[in-house]
Amino acid sequence: MRIIFIRHGEPDYKNDCLTETGREQAILVAERLQVEGIEEIWSSPLGRAYETAEATSKLLGMPIHVLDCMKEVRWGSTDGADLYHGGHPWDIVDQMAREGTDLNRTDWRNSPYFRTNCVLDCVDQVEKGIDEWLTGLGYVREGFYYRHSKEEEKHRTIALFCHGGSSSAAIGHILNLPFPYVCALLHMEYTGITILRFDRKKGASTLPCLELGNDGKHIIAGKYHRLENK
Repeated sequence: MRIIFIRHGEPDYKNDCLTETGREQAILVAERLQVEGIEEIWSSPLGRAYETAEATSKLLGMPIHVLDCMKEVRWGSTDGADLYHGGHPWDIVDQMAREGTDLNRTDWRNSPYFRTNCVLDCVDQVEKGIDEWLTGLGYVREGFYYRHSKEEEKHRTIALFCHGGSSSAAIGHILNLPFPYVCALLHMEYTGITILRFDRKKGASTLPCLELGNDGKHIIAGKYHRLENK
């Protein structure tokens, strides 16, 4: 099985929808995804992700299934005390790197930047929800890895439209990488594509393969195309 994580297009956060540029990005990523052999489309329930998914749904003629656990993570203080940049995870990981902190530490939840940050609860909810979803797809978490309860003749491919934070939390959990490390590593761009590939064989647990990380070439190609046609 292959899971294609797609961040939403450029958003209008106030109205939880896409900007005009975001709608163009959604069309470009839909055209890019049509060669991937997608069999199912899933989306966060939030408007900006769902609207991005709609372009692919329309192009491929497939329904959109909602995965509630993949709505965007929140951040902020849980005790009223000030947090660095309000607890914004990407600003935090940049600061931790400047301080020379190892972003790959497994005890990152105990960091003063995170231990009173509500993003912890959100990451936990994503991890729990993504495991429940994967179990339904035939991949059962056992310790650090996933036991395959089904066998596929060819890789089933699923598109999952979501957000920078929730996708970082899900990918980090699946690959056993700390959330701060994945935030810094991928820095998801609008409609960036990340692909995880699970083994097709039934039985033994294995670590999924990172097939592609935060690919946005479709946006660059679209810009060149528009310039050529001016």
